[in-house]
Amino acid sequence: MTQRLNSIIKAFEAGKPAFTAFSKLDKLSAAEFADSPYDGVVYEMEHNPYDVSALGDALQYMLNRKQIAESGSVAPRVTPLARIPSNGVEMNQSFAKQVLDRGCYGVIWPHVSTVEQAYNAVASCRYARPKGAPLYEPKGVRGDGPANASRYWGLSMADYYQKADVWPLAPEGEILVGLMCESPEAVENLDDILSNVPGIGFILIGEGDLSQALGFPRQYEHPEVQDAMRRIAETCHKHKVVVGNPHVTAKNHKKLLDEGYRFLMAAPTKSYGVVGLAQQAATSY
Repeated sequence: MTQRLNSIIKAFEAGKPAFTAFSKLDKLSAAEFADSPYDGVVYEMEHNPYDVSALGDALQYMLNRKQIAESGSVAPRVTPLARIPSNGVEMNQSFAKQVLDRGCYGVIWPHVSTVEQAYNAVASCRYARPKGAPLYEPKGVRGDGPANASRYWGLSMADYYQKADVWPLAPEGEILVGLMCESPEAVENLDDILSNVPGIGFILIGEGDLSQALGFPRQYEHPEVQDAMRRIAETCHKHKVVVGNPHVTAKNHKKLLDEGYRFLMAAPTKSYGVVGLAQQAATSY
């Protein structure tokens, strides 16, 4: 089997949880994450400035030559994703195209609430295929400009085209599409979304916005918030789609693992201890 470039997908395929964290776009943070125990890092470009030049710099600082030489892989061990500013309603495909063209291995889409929005998210991360070709749907709309991304991935353009498709729709794909479920409408529509849109790599619960929309801002333990989160997790388990939680701590990591969360986000680099605890706990799963 070909060696995986995407460490998060590698964890998912092994039936293990993947540990990630949000990061700002700067070189120091990128270098720290490159040597961290995380499986992936999510560059935050929704609430932080959208700056693809800074993203390009950060991606370069993710490349640890010693790690690459020892592993025999051309990819950074800690896989970079980006959360883009456009939400599902806006349908803005160019943000996804630009972060993928820089070399990111996946995109997290905020505020996706409908089948149409989910379809657009997956389509935006795929190149076009001839009509009737295998894996045609969702129809890819990503514009063709692979030079920087293929160089960053350490591949020829031809090889990049083979790997730059979304997983698990394309089993050999290395791109992850994550959708944020963070409104009552999204909770109600999630079963339809997962029934009708192939290629969704994971669902990430947006507890902040979800709790706001339910009338209990940041009251994550409130029964209505907990019930909505339970419904999201159960729907994901029904469809065998990974579900993620963005608030992993030393207190809740075992509970989240028991509840089947497999995309776990801890606070940034200062919390390596939390990641270590969670990884240790996950060895029994």
